[in-house]
Amino acid sequence: MHVRTTQAWTLRPATPGDLEAIVEIRAVVMRPDLVRLGRYDEHRVRQRMRDSYLPEYTSVIVVDGRFAGSVTLRPYEDGHCLESFFIAEELHGRGIGSAVLSALLARTDAEGVPVRLNVLRGSAARRLYERHGFVLEREDPVDVFMVRRPVSPS
Repeated sequence: MHVRTTQAWTLRPATPGDLEAIVEIRAVVMRPDLVRLGRYDEHRVRQRMRDSYLPEYTSVIVVDGRFAGSVTLRPYEDGHCLESFFIAEELHGRGIGSAVLSALLARTDAEGVPVRLNVLRGSAARRLYERHGFVLEREDPVDVFMVRRPVSPS
């Protein structure tokens, strides 16, 4: 999948010092979906990120030299789990998320392993994941669990 974006972006390894910036972007980006689902709690949305932060598997997304989000790709069962993929709201719709996801999936495809994730029901992010080959595994009243099997190079 060819992805076009007009802004320069890079990934860099996350550090423990990135945690609070990631916590805040998560709270802002997830708020509309959590409110819609009746599950928004200002403290909990932040604390869950603090409790689950794994800097060794997390990359910071940098756009035009500035912090723009994060993504975690950690080992899971027979492949990887994509977690904590957040991009600043003002950058949504510019192709950055798609470009970052394509780069990560090229890596997992080269390893020949599946990637799993969960997304909140009704989240616009689900369409992004579906465009990149993720399919429904199961769902519950809050989350949609998806998987993407590795794609062979053509």
